[in-house]
Amino acid sequence: MAMFLSLTFMPLQSSASTASRPSTLVDPKPAEAAEAKNLELRLYEINKMDKSKLNSADKKNLRKEVKSINHKLRELSGGVYLSAGLLVIILIALIVLL
Repeated sequence: MAMFLSLTFMPLQSSASTASRPSTLVDPKPAEAAEAKNLELRLYEINKMDKSKLNSADKKNLRKEVKSINHKLRELSGGVYLSAGLLVIILIALIVLL
């Protein structure tokens, strides 16, 4: 067991050169960045509105607009999101397996 652990943590030298490689991260397109900024500005405007004078139909339309803007922003970001429940399940699986 000790031999296995010592081999696991032994640093291995790569035969590849140490030249820097181009980054695989892609910068967002300027059009997407501008669209995201416009959507964020609209969300800011909605948050600053005085909603006490609106009727229920207008409030409902605003809620729908906010949900659609948030959905579009998530699509533009393209990130991977993990829920807290999934993280707990992964942690439990790792504990059980190790």
